[in-house]
Amino acid sequence: MQTLTPGNPFIYMKVGVHASEDLTSIIIRKRAEISKAGVAFWGYGGNTCHPLTAVQPFVEEAVKDGISVHLLMQEIKSNHFAEPLRAEQCSADGVTYKKIHPDIHVLGSRYALVIDSLDATEIGVHLNQTKVGIGRLAGNTGESYLRGRVDKACLIYAPELPSAESPEVKLVLSARLAPPYAVLLK
Repeated sequence: MQTLTPGNPFIYMKVGVHASEDLTSIIIRKRAEISKAGVAFWGYGGNTCHPLTAVQPFVEEAVKDGISVHLLMQEIKSNHFAEPLRAEQCSADGVTYKKIHPDIHVLGSRYALVIDSLDATEIGVHLNQTKVGIGRLAGNTGESYLRGRVDKACLIYAPELPSAESPEVKLVLSARLAPPYAVLLK
């Protein structure tokens, strides 16, 4: 994905060091996983973008309309130095867990997005021209939602929104989401 068009749904995420691994190493590892296993798991944690109540329904709604959803990432300086423990099992429904493919290594995470591509991109977006696409804050601007420590969101590109000027965010990585789109890990 090299551009956003009005109405495009996407998952926004700030990325950097994760589980003591630098972003360049993570990208190399994830591309190798996609090559070997067909998909990779992009791990994350936190309270936003829960796999079952946010990501899956958000993506499934777009897919019904024939739209593929991408994870678009902004690189930041981060200090996520949690233990790089590999998840062994995943669940798409929170009930049934299965072993993770041996070529997939998702480290230090509670959840993961399922991706089948990972490409460099150069997309500039003003977060005040996005809106939250699901949940009790649906319709709020991405800019207001992402204030403070929130680092990910299910967003819809809405350049028509009337709002004050905001800085342009540079999105440098794009990954296409693949079924089941997001999973729980243990």
